Amino acid sequence: MKIQGKMFLWLSAFVLAMAILYGLWSKEPVGTTALFLSFGLTVMIGFYLAFTAKRVDAMAQDDKEADVADEAGEVGFFSPHSWQPLSLAIGGGFAFLGVAIGWWLLYFSLPLILVGLFGWVFEYYRGENQNQ
Repeated sequence: MKIQGKMFLWLSAFVLAMAILYGLWSKEPVGTTALFLSFGLTVMIGFYLAFTAKRVDAMAQDDKEADVADEAGEVGFFSPHSWQPLSLAIGGGFAFLGVAIGWWLLYFSLPLILVGLFGWVFEYYRGENQNQ
């Protein structure tokens, strides 16, 4: 974890140098402001990663002799057979289409979104997959 904090802090130094150079050379306020805000964001992320690296144990990426398989393990639990994301995607598609075509289409998308959202959240509370 220690290397990520260092990488972001070095990146923030580079972004700061480019922001100053861009601001002096172009005299364009919007791009200069965006680069200075990017500098602020990279400093915040770098400081957070460096701050938390002191409080966690050394990981495989901190060891120069580590192998790729040293950090291998279970990534998480993913639902292999859920139809709920499809309903949510179709409802979301209709909602975004409603912004382009007309707001009346949102009345058709809202039930699809709600069915997909509630079905996805409560998928493992009922049916054959209960208590998994």
